Amino acid sequence: MNLLRFLFFNLSYFRNPPWDTGISPPELLAFIETHPPGRALDMGCGSGTNAITLAKHGWQVTGIDFALPAIRIARKKAAQEGLQIDFRLADVTRPPQFDGPFDLILDIGCFHGLPPKSRSRYIQNIQRLLAPQGTLLMYAFFKKPEDSGTGIVETDIQMITSHLRLIHRKDGSERGLRPSAWFTFQKP
Repeated sequence: MNLLRFLFFNLSYFRNPPWDTGISPPELLAFIETHPPGRALDMGCGSGTNAITLAKHGWQVTGIDFALPAIRIARKKAAQEGLQIDFRLADVTRPPQFDGPFDLILDIGCFHGLPPKSRSRYIQNIQRLLAPQGTLLMYAFFKKPEDSGTGIVETDIQMITSHLRLIHRKDGSERGLRPSAWFTFQKP
């Protein structure tokens, strides 16, 4: 794990990180409305907003993140809501053993922040943890050609579709700054 990346995300939770809006996106809410509750895994769960939304709608939820302050905030928020959510401090490329599989794996901004060399291992874990006919609901922004920072490229999507079926793609922009998309993948 990159030490600078680790420090950046851990220290960000001592302030208000811009990615942690405290509001679940409409794409997740639409998914919840059209799918019966099951088991969900929130990869890179942050302060638990989306895990809490899922739990309030009857889902059995596990959330993992490698930022200890985020996990502490998530546990506190869930306890205040009276919800039982299994929040774990872990690296998404090396998740702990879970009682699986999961009907939904949610990734809002996690995959696109991983170093490219870690992405294939992450996708192998997704495939292993996802139930047959299970869904990976993922939001990611694209890397700008002139940018050496984070973001995905089309070959990342091709890597995912070599394991999972792409059901839906909705292109947009990340806060108007760069292209992004919501993806719905399904395990055959």
